[in-house]
Amino acid sequence: MKNIFSQMVVFLAKQGNQRNLKSMMRFMAMVVLLIIAYSALFHVFMLNEGREYSAITGLYWTLTVMSTLGTGDICFTSDIGKMFSVLVTLSGILLFMMVMPFAFVRFVYVPWIEAQKQVMVPYKMPETMRGHVIVTGEDSVAFSVVDRLRQYAIPYVHILTDHARALERYDQQYSVMIGELDSPKTYRAARVENAALVAALSNDFKNTNTAATVRGVSSSVRIAGSVNNEDSLDILHLAGCNYTYNFSQMLGEAIVRRVFKPGMRSNLIAVLGDLNIVEVPGKYTPYEGKNLKSTDLRSRFLLTAVGIWHGKQYKPAMPETIIDENATLLLAGTAKQVRLFDGYLAKNAEEHEEPVLILGGGRVGIAVARTLEKRGMDFRLVEKEALFTSLDDERFVLGSAADIDTLRKSGIGAANTVIVTTNDDDLNIYLTIYCRKLRPDIQIISRATLDRNVESLYSAGASLVMSHASIVTSAITNLLKPGQVIMLTEGLNLFRSPVPKALIGVPLKDSNIRQSTQCNVVAISSADGVCISPDLTEPLVENDELVLIGTMDAERAFKESYPSA
Repeated sequence: MKNIFSQMVVFLAKQGNQRNLKSMMRFMAMVVLLIIAYSALFHVFMLNEGREYSAITGLYWTLTVMSTLGTGDICFTSDIGKMFSVLVTLSGILLFMMVMPFAFVRFVYVPWIEAQKQVMVPYKMPETMRGHVIVTGEDSVAFSVVDRLRQYAIPYVHILTDHARALERYDQQYSVMIGELDSPKTYRAARVENAALVAALSNDFKNTNTAATVRGVSSSVRIAGSVNNEDSLDILHLAGCNYTYNFSQMLGEAIVRRVFKPGMRSNLIAVLGDLNIVEVPGKYTPYEGKNLKSTDLRSRFLLTAVGIWHGKQYKPAMPETIIDENATLLLAGTAKQVRLFDGYLAKNAEEHEEPVLILGGGRVGIAVARTLEKRGMDFRLVEKEALFTSLDDERFVLGSAADIDTLRKSGIGAANTVIVTTNDDDLNIYLTIYCRKLRPDIQIISRATLDRNVESLYSAGASLVMSHASIVTSAITNLLKPGQVIMLTEGLNLFRSPVPKALIGVPLKDSNIRQSTQCNVVAISSADGVCISPDLTEPLVENDELVLIGTMDAERAFKESYPSA
């Protein structure tokens, strides 16, 4: 009964349903009046034939004829009476078999089913819910963050305002709740006082409103807000945010850190205590064409080769793995070891630098340009609209990136790196294919707006794909689990795990972790600190932590193989 009452409330809450219900009632009133009129005319025509029937009989005849179920027990003998019977039958067919079913389905049944489905999506979370993340925002970034939270088994609730989308996500087993983002009632229903974090991932204005509303309900919950405009950083802090992120700027900086150039040193992509994870392209090292076993990375520099990238494919480092010109080495070591290695690379390097080519002058493109400028690296930015007067004319190329003359003018023939930064994945795939055709040997870094297009961009020829959603997710998960999960690149993570019970006392070389899960152990964390390049013959100790590198699938395989880890 309570459920039916809730459905009725939702059904009547919409003005459109109220109008539909009134229209249906007017239609039914018209049908009732028509039945009364036909019943009255039945008596008139029957009296004309010299027969008389009761009012109940007149109603009975009218309903049986209109519904085409007439039994034939009462029939007219005169032509005018028969014509009247035909009229009643035809109007019954029209009303009862065509108009009424359509009107009922359109005005009552469909809205009622929608109301029934809406009641299925919760308007509040259980009182026992604690330590969860409240996510606001209804774009691809917010949905990607929710996917990652679910992957890492972090409790969450995603507040949506669109009932249809909320129902769709609810049917897919997501934890969703319907509510208005500017209503304190919504956050009380989401148990904000027990939440670990509120992640406001809408636009600057909505995020400001969300922060102020949440802060009015709870003074202690942490709030993280995204901003598109740097001027909004202070506003969100004043509204109540503890953390503010300009993710476009962060994405631009992350992209620049992955730019390869002749004479380069290693790229630092992650730090975990004393552990440094760096990458270096094979063709800019003296190891090109060699296998890992024949290099001096471990004997001379005490660096551990943990993996190799070949475009979109990541593989754990094996002794027989060949370092070709398209390979990117992933190395682990201390800062001192990395500096020693960088000094070795720089000894005989040729200092020859060409401008980095940036395609797209949106927020991410400008962030890339500013970061390159801070690092003293030259660039050319291609944009079809002259919107950015702050850039020097020489570095700004006006035109379409899909035009061969524009690309030649911008220097694609000599550039070492092209960065595709537009927020249209279809265009990014097109430009990636185009640039790869023009320059098969060039490094192409492409931005993905939607996670589902990452694979397509790699297939199009991108050397590296970085997505807005991954930058956001990395920031959010690091707030919740500092140092536990670090995204190295799209789909590759550095993560910690307690030594599994099944491996306690087992030497690392006999653990079979790499063979069974495709994860590499790069360090072991204990009470004494982080041991980088651990001794493979030493038994694993209880209460220590393994520091591993692996793809999302490899991480999942590790957790499935060692569920107690």
